[in-house]
Amino acid sequence: MKILIIGGTRFLGRHLVNAARVRGHAVTLFNRGQSNPNLFLQVDKIQGDREKDLDQLAGQNWDAVIDTCGYVPRIVKMSAEALKEKVENYVFISSISVYADFSKIGINESDAVGTLEDESQEEITGESYGPLKALCEKAVQDIFGIRSLIIRPGLIVGPHDPTDRFTYWPVRVARGGDVFAPDRPEVLTQIIDVRDLARFIIDLVEQNVSGVFNATGPDHELSFGRLLDTCKLIGNSNAKFKWAPLEFLNQHQVSAWSDMPAWLPDNGEDAGFARVNVAKAINAGLKFLSLEETVHDTLEWANSRPVDHEWRAGLREAREKELLTLLESYVQ
Repeated sequence: MKILIIGGTRFLGRHLVNAARVRGHAVTLFNRGQSNPNLFLQVDKIQGDREKDLDQLAGQNWDAVIDTCGYVPRIVKMSAEALKEKVENYVFISSISVYADFSKIGINESDAVGTLEDESQEEITGESYGPLKALCEKAVQDIFGIRSLIIRPGLIVGPHDPTDRFTYWPVRVARGGDVFAPDRPEVLTQIIDVRDLARFIIDLVEQNVSGVFNATGPDHELSFGRLLDTCKLIGNSNAKFKWAPLEFLNQHQVSAWSDMPAWLPDNGEDAGFARVNVAKAINAGLKFLSLEETVHDTLEWANSRPVDHEWRAGLREAREKELLTLLESYVQ
């Protein structure tokens, strides 16, 4: 097959390229050439900005396009319109953040998505990100109809993750000692290894599948305690986990998702965030690497980065020590 990937040199994009090429597909990248420009030197590339340079796609045709970096509905619509006669199928990478109500346990693909009062707004914030993604989905579906495939991933993890939203844990736990941990061991989380996601997407493209799929995992409930215990095992660590109650986290302004990556409270409006239903994707062939393999490979990759890597998520060492001291007094 001939596959056009919009993006293709960062996290999910680079793994999609690898997954497609290992199957023998011909890949073309369309991006600005700013991220990892020396990656995939043997792959065809079209350099351009998707907002201004779509005319550079003229004269070519592909079996499918995978849009990995669409965030603004107006721009996604421009891309879809420019490609409607040039590709058979449009794959849009969305997010489970599109859903309107995460208090529900077992959100599935038919549940309502978030909306914006002003659909012309383009500023991406924590509140607008999901509804903007939902409008991007609609733009693709309006133009491609049954030739569209919408993928809604959860937290994507694994090697080359630029966000550190999972990588923090394997690295921090491997360092050992007292580790500040959120809430309680039983609280759930959901993640998907980027390599599993990439292979699943290429599978669907090959099978000419359309529709909407939640894509997170694993295929069983994953507790934060098991996640950290696995990090401890793989890192051959002496870590001791110090679980901070939700009241303590709130009192000391320890932020979910940023200070404590991959974690959200499992009550109230976030009760269903780590219980999204992925049965449809599993029935369509989504398979999962073991948690041990994901942690191992993430840690191995993270250890190859420069020692002065600037972390984008997780607690800084001094802040963690401060919180551990406060927590010791709190629980006595």
